[in-house]
Amino acid sequence: MAQSYIADPFAPHRRRTREVRVGEVGIGGSNPIRIQSMTTTDTRDTQATADQTELLVASGCEIVRITAPSLTDAENLAAIRKELDRRKIRVPLVADIHFTPNAAMVAAQYVEKIRINPGNFADKKKFAVREYTDTAYSEEIERVSKKFRPLVRRCKELGRAMRIGTNHGSLSDRIMNRFGDTPAGMVESALEFLDVCESEGFRDVVFSMKSSNTQVAIQAYRLLATRLAERALGEPSYPFHVGVTEAGDGEDGRIKSAIGIGALLVDGIGDTIRVSLTEPPEAEVPVASAIATLCSEAWDVAAKVGDPGAPFTADPYAHSRRVTRSVGPPDAEIGGSHPVRVEIDLGAVPSDPKRTAEALVRSLKKFPDLACEGLAVHVSDPNTVGSLQAFSDAATDAGMSIPLTVRVGPDNTAQWPPCVARVVVRTDAACDHALLDAAATRCAASHIPLEWNLHAELAEIPDQVDRALEASARAGLDEILVSVESDLPVHATRLVAARLEARGASDVPIVLRHQRRADDSDETAVLRAAHVLGASLCDGIGDAVAFDGFGEPARAVDLAYRILQGARLRTSRTEFISCPSCGRTLFDLVETTERIKARTGHLVGAKIAIMGCIVNGPGEMADADFGYVGSGPGRVNLYVGKDLVVRNVPDTTADDRLVELIREHGRWVDPA
Repeated sequence: MAQSYIADPFAPHRRRTREVRVGEVGIGGSNPIRIQSMTTTDTRDTQATADQTELLVASGCEIVRITAPSLTDAENLAAIRKELDRRKIRVPLVADIHFTPNAAMVAAQYVEKIRINPGNFADKKKFAVREYTDTAYSEEIERVSKKFRPLVRRCKELGRAMRIGTNHGSLSDRIMNRFGDTPAGMVESALEFLDVCESEGFRDVVFSMKSSNTQVAIQAYRLLATRLAERALGEPSYPFHVGVTEAGDGEDGRIKSAIGIGALLVDGIGDTIRVSLTEPPEAEVPVASAIATLCSEAWDVAAKVGDPGAPFTADPYAHSRRVTRSVGPPDAEIGGSHPVRVEIDLGAVPSDPKRTAEALVRSLKKFPDLACEGLAVHVSDPNTVGSLQAFSDAATDAGMSIPLTVRVGPDNTAQWPPCVARVVVRTDAACDHALLDAAATRCAASHIPLEWNLHAELAEIPDQVDRALEASARAGLDEILVSVESDLPVHATRLVAARLEARGASDVPIVLRHQRRADDSDETAVLRAAHVLGASLCDGIGDAVAFDGFGEPARAVDLAYRILQGARLRTSRTEFISCPSCGRTLFDLVETTERIKARTGHLVGAKIAIMGCIVNGPGEMADADFGYVGSGPGRVNLYVGKDLVVRNVPDTTADDRLVELIREHGRWVDPA
């Protein structure tokens, strides 16, 4: 399949879409990224829902979604709209529909947009296994179309918009049996419903492809963009609502959201976003706004880049890590079969090696399960070289043996002590061939790996990669790596990977270097690091991540591992898949999530899902080891994978029963 999900993967361009009006708010076209959230109140509680809507609008929310699980809830949307009108709050409302087409028909009278889930609009999920003949499959599609068509006609008649919102966790059994639990299945599910819309001449449609798995979400949105482009070549396409569902809470929820949403926005994919946090809904809005601002900045950059000679990945619709050679000494190898390494940048060579080493060890002991696998120091003054060995020895004496990387300019002629595991040479377009040759020759003679650190505009990168490879070849230096620092880091990294591929050097490891901006707040710094690094990691690019400017070493290491886990590349802690609350939620989701995290947060590698209701719960269980799902007021169902194993446990004992279940399956360890 052609890589047509974006105009150019090597330079930022916004995806061309038509405008869809949701009341007075336009989505897509030339409109800015719109910010959404969802109420968590009982829809039948008019005052509480209006209060929360007012709070969301005050926080900057431009579109508010309200669940309508029944006819009664749908009918009460009229009272909610009336109360909002009384308060002079004219925000577009979206009715969230699952399982109840009749509720959608009623809700369309009172709201500006209807969200339907093609996985459960006309189907009940039973995890049934069945082989469909082509005839039987077509008959099922026709059955679903007949159930959906009246809503399409109602929305067209009333001037309402519609979101066809596919969720990875709630694909119908029919789709699962033919396409599996895949991005392709998610896309096919949505396109079946689009066929009905277009057959009725209805095009006020927005799409979403949500998953708690960042890689799956990215792949599904890309694939849908391509399939839509193929349906109407050269025409503006349908807008996308982008999000990562069940992202969780706290920093992990923000990181996961920034990775999944940010990786799409940097490609210009996304017209409205919602950050799904297991927190009060007004907490979602500033996070979504920050991600939108950070990622859409690149859309205004006029960057023109020629063809680097190869694609940056063989398949952008499936995750596959670049196959690279292993570089470095046995205790510091990067690339090959090794996990993505974590390195932190300490800045200048320590003036007091012993004191710095002891402080470093104290800091890193805060996270004893997280390995710092590399330390980088900057050597600008040749007179400080002697301190390198002293610092390495002091770190060893303090109980820490970590490979040492030195960062230098191309004209540095220092002789490196035995403690140096890698040399990072900064280059730019002004570096002449003689300097590059000299740097490569020194590393080859010392048998030290060299990382070419390119500083470049996008258009300069192919030539810089060529010059680095040529200098390495002339020196007979095989142990090389490449990193790039640019104002557009995601596109720059793709250019490096593509050029290496084009030059027959696709196995050269790539280091992802990220420096915190001085003017970023703490949260902005986290979101920026997550979307920049996460986008490349989800592209399959990156053999090491290196952090600079994040203060305390332990903080930088912890953040690196959180991003690697959010990108599904390295697991270092329990992963919690927890949904944002809504009017369907059958218990206090925020409190419950905090309680379960306190009991199980030490189970490194375990995936535990905490779901307020059955809409996505059973489906997302397939991606989790254990699931805790609301089944009724005060009652909980417990899952192992996608299997329901304990029904209707009282919520007063459900936490204990979950722990027992984890024990029974051999996954429990006592906390330290």
